[in-house]
Formats: sequence, C-alpha cells, structure tokens
Amino acid sequence: MSDRRWLLDAEKVAFTGERETLLFTLYGKALESRSPDPVLPDPWAEQAIRRIDYDFDKLKVRSYESRIIAIRAREFDVQTARFVVEHPDSIVLHLGCGMDSRVFRVDPPPTVRWFDVDYPDVIDLRRRLYPERPGYTMIGAALEEPQWLAPVPAAGTALIVAEGVMMYLTEEIVGALLNRLTGHFGGGRLVFDAWNRLSLRNAQRRGIKGTGATFGWSLDDPASIKTLDDRLELVAEISARQLDAYARLPWWSRLMVQLADPFTTLRRANRILVYKF
Repeated sequence: MSDRRWLLDAEKVAFTGERETLLFTLYGKALESRSPDPVLPDPWAEQAIRRIDYDFDKLKVRSYESRIIAIRAREFDVQTARFVVEHPDSIVLHLGCGMDSRVFRVDPPPTVRWFDVDYPDVIDLRRRLYPERPGYTMIGAALEEPQWLAPVPAAGTALIVAEGVMMYLTEEIVGALLNRLTGHFGGGRLVFDAWNRLSLRNAQRRGIKGTGATFGWSLDDPASIKTLDDRLELVAEISARQLDAYARLPWWSRLMVQLADPFTTLRRANRILVYKF
C-alpha cells in the first residue's frame, strides 16, 4: 500500500459496454469495503477508485448492490484460496479480471503462477494502478483471441476463474474458449457464475446501469455444458443459499431466495458452477 504509484495523477478512463461494467463492480466493492463491517475488505478497490478519473456517482450503486457484489466476490475468493492451499504449485488463470484485486486479497505464495487476463486497455489501467508481485503476470487480450494462452505454462494443475464474464460472451466463443483451456492444461478446475435464460432475458431487457453492455450466453442445466466441452465434469452448483456469506444478504433478499428455492428456474437464475477437467 506504500507503493508510490498510488500518488500519481488520476487516471482518466473512457470505458463503454462490457468494459464499463467493471467500474460498477469495482465501485461496489470499494463501497462495501468502506462500510463498518464489510463482507469483503478490499483496500485495493478503495485506492483504485480514488485514482480513477470517472464519475462513479452516475452508476448509482446502492448499498444492497455493493453488498451482493462483495458476497459474490467473496465466494470466488473462498474457492480460489481453497484451491491454492490444496495445490501450492498450481496455475491460477483469472479471466476477465477487470479491476478485481483477487490476487492481492487471496495473496497466494510465489510458487503459484497467477495470470490476470482482460482487454489490453483494461490491463494497461491495472498496470498503472496495481503493484507487481512475485509469480503474477497480466495478459492484455480479448478472450476470443487464441494466441493469448501461449505464454501460460501447460504443465501443472490449473484453476480457471471467470467471475461476471461468461454471460457477456456468445455460445460460440464460450465453446471455443473452453476447448482451448481444457486442451491446454493437463487438469484442474473451472469456476464461473452463470445465468439461465430467464436471467439473460431480464438483463437484455433492463441493461446494466446504462452501460450498453450486451449479453449472449446462458446455461439452464449445468450438465449441458458437455455439448460445448465433454471434458468438463460438474463438481458443485452453488446457489445463493450456499454462498459463504449468504447470511450477510439483506433480510428481504434472503426471503426472496427462500421463496425462489423450490423452483428450479428461479433457483438457477444466477449461481456459481464448479467443474473439474
């Protein structure tokens, strides 16, 4: 936190579409981190929003939204930290990392080779805002570009994490991406959050805070991912009630979850999926 780069002039950004949504989640994490008893302490997010020249107020992130963002991120942190403890010499591949500070929050040992991947302009901003650390590499590329995976070692067990990413891709891109990933590594786990068709339709109708982001892929039955990549085997389907910080949701949100739980379509509107390959 003492890195002198925090003291440089503010970084102006002009992200649109899917890129702009990363500012929404970043701001949500920062707001939650500032709360008296945060679900997810994230001083890196707090520092980043102070350095970025952007009108965060226009996103109108409400307190319950920041809490939900933090609860989802915490579950991904839990899954990642558990894997790193079990596999201290593993590879972690964080797809569509945005401005997420997971590598700093989880703080893996230097024996873990961690790669954050996002669009080149997003990675450029990360490099200006976040410090370097042993074993950590940033890759600037669109996920649909096949060449970005080349510098990532193929040997060793891999954890592939994609938080808030897959729903922005088309099914064709998701299928090709999964095939490249499972074909590249000898084995590992894949963790991502998925919407079903109901959530996708709702998001297409409402949009996300005026960002103009577009959505393309949903997954109703997690077993049907085999139509895209038959090497993937479902390990867990984590619904809202199974989240590590579920009890920290607002009371009315927990009530909605309980009412929806008996209905498969509603329960699967948004959940985190864990696969092995």
